[in-house]
Amino acid sequence: MSAAIPPVIPSAIPSASDQSGIAAQIQACAHDAGIAQRLAQSGHTSGPAYLKPQKILGHKLVLRNATVADASYIVALRTDEQKSRFISSTSAEVRPQEQWLEKYASDDKQIYFIIENMEGENIGTVRLYDQQADSFCWGSWIIQAGAASSSSIESALMVYHYALALGFQNAHFEVRKANESVWKFHERFGAKKTGETANDLHYSIAASDIISSLNRYAKFLPRGIQIQF
Repeated sequence: MSAAIPPVIPSAIPSASDQSGIAAQIQACAHDAGIAQRLAQSGHTSGPAYLKPQKILGHKLVLRNATVADASYIVALRTDEQKSRFISSTSAEVRPQEQWLEKYASDDKQIYFIIENMEGENIGTVRLYDQQADSFCWGSWIIQAGAASSSSIESALMVYHYALALGFQNAHFEVRKANESVWKFHERFGAKKTGETANDLHYSIAASDIISSLNRYAKFLPRGIQIQF
């Protein structure tokens, strides 16, 4: 996970509705985007897989597929003194990032998003990768300073909403132990610790807990997402 510092998820956002509304919303989203047909066309007739959309529209945010043109922004974000404390080191040279993005364009094993606000301004990044059967991993999650306070929670909800629309049933990821605000964020969301190393905490979260949190924090993503391929 990244050095993004999410706001504390409000602990008292009660919801009287059951989880079926969110599940139905995800199913409708997948149907409208033709997810099943796209997976079949890409050779994935059983189980989920990563599909790169051009954009995913949320409530106040957009997740846009990263391109070579984003290299300078990504380097600046990942080498920011505050944001780079809990992520792997990155060269300050732009060309290596451009080369990585050139290869990424044909890589179907991951999805790298630029997070934008509705004015089209870049405010961060997030990545889906390391698929393990029906579980996806996500990270490279960085929200730049000055972004709206709701950006972290909404971007997380969008990631989970899209992953479930693709058919994933679980997520797994790791967070630096020193990155307390982020691992507390995930634990409030329903993630369970599965192990640890000297520096990192390992987590997983099941679809049932994801749907529960999508339901609980629905005010941050009231209409779900719209996928554009």
